[in-house]
Amino acid sequence: CAVLIIAGGTGEFEAGISKDGQTREHALLAFTLGVRQLIVAVNKMDTTKWSEDRFNEIIKETSTFIKKVGYNPKAVAFVPISGWHGDNMLEESPNMPWFKGWTKETKAGVVKGKTLLDAIDAIEPPVRPSDKPLRLPLQDVYKIGGIGTV
Repeated sequence: CAVLIIAGGTGEFEAGISKDGQTREHALLAFTLGVRQLIVAVNKMDTTKWSEDRFNEIIKETSTFIKKVGYNPKAVAFVPISGWHGDNMLEESPNMPWFKGWTKETKAGVVKGKTLLDAIDAIEPPVRPSDKPLRLPLQDVYKIGGIGTV
């Protein structure tokens, strides 16, 4: 699982999902590394005056680009948060009464929640192929005279 933190502030979000933005890069990197479950936390909602319109705009834009990366937006929980104030992190925020909670589709059915913690708790543990041989990534290969390739 990966939690993609998106800055909700004006200009910050746009910079992050631009062609060379880090938000776009991080989503692609997570998918490339095999992360198939994603949570999108829209941070800094306090700087947008807790705007529902801004949150919906970010969901729309983010859904489009994560779909291109390979994620199913319907299987992603989108949670508006404020890390600075702790809103929607562990408990439901009184500052965003318009937010009725997130919904995502899973193999087991539809899962719902309200906070970032709920979204993390809703992650399905990945199946570990413990019956298969161990694989290790290699970084470098060296040819050493008299010894061989290591």
